[in-house]
Amino acid sequence: MQVSWNETEIAELSDKITALRNSMSQVIIGQRDVIDSLLICLLAGGHALVEGVPGLGKTLLVKSLAQATDLEFRRVQFTPDLMPSDIVGTEILEEDSSTHQRVFRFQQGPIFTQVLLADEINRAPPKTQSALLEAMQERCVTFAGHTHRLPKPFFVLATQNPIEQAGTYPLPEAQLDRFLLRIDVVYPSEEEEILMVSRTTQSRTDEATAAMDVESLLRIQQLVRDIEIGEHLLRYATRLIRATRPQVTTVAAVKQHVGWGAGPRAGQALVLASKARALMHGRLAVTRDDIAAMLLPVLAHRVIRNFEAEADGIDIAEILDALRKDIAID
Repeated sequence: MQVSWNETEIAELSDKITALRNSMSQVIIGQRDVIDSLLICLLAGGHALVEGVPGLGKTLLVKSLAQATDLEFRRVQFTPDLMPSDIVGTEILEEDSSTHQRVFRFQQGPIFTQVLLADEINRAPPKTQSALLEAMQERCVTFAGHTHRLPKPFFVLATQNPIEQAGTYPLPEAQLDRFLLRIDVVYPSEEEEILMVSRTTQSRTDEATAAMDVESLLRIQQLVRDIEIGEHLLRYATRLIRATRPQVTTVAAVKQHVGWGAGPRAGQALVLASKARALMHGRLAVTRDDIAAMLLPVLAHRVIRNFEAEADGIDIAEILDALRKDIAID
């Protein structure tokens, strides 16, 4: 059922989104596109896979988001010896001091938070990765036959180091699909890097100020789903997703360089992310530009290049750019 929204409430929520972006920008130097993608993912109610070499401020980025939204934040360093119970929790045996009766009590793990940074997720074994990814999808944890709901909102940001693969467990494509967006953190410009070094080597460091409360965030996540998208744009988004599949596509670049295309969940992610981007820009309706802007972060981890593309040095951005140019809108 669609919720009725009045102009005053929409304007207030839009102002809070702007304040949230500005609060993070006071701490994070540059990386404006990264901040916007992160906020789009949060507002859409999804999870993000953040990739970048060490030292680019990925942890600070996530911590600043938690501060700016006044959400509870926890960080888990994924290692090869990390077990599922280290993430979701376990049962402990307790004894009542008065009755001396022993009972099992569920001890919550670090996943019971609102913003979780899963640092270097590909270093943990598949069993532990699966425990986290299942909770991301179901928004709950089941242990010993009992279901425990996770807090609202629940936002997972998992990081990966793209240049170091030794001793890691790459996430399978089916599990990558559970992340709404893949966000690439790139090197800053020279001036931004000078400012970054200057700020981080002083005795006082800045922190993001709270710019949005939990209630407002949940309302915005609800509003995102009520953003309008025309039938022609819905067909266009679906056509883009279907065209990533080499078995049925008419796009030459896809036929030549893609081994496996995106599934229907990618279409849901593209539409939802486009709605969130529209709201970020103060609009209550999706445009073609929104869909085009979200195509890469939505599909970068869902479209799998073949050996020929890797051998020729063809990256996913080039393939998607050709896809966007070839697929027409009604």
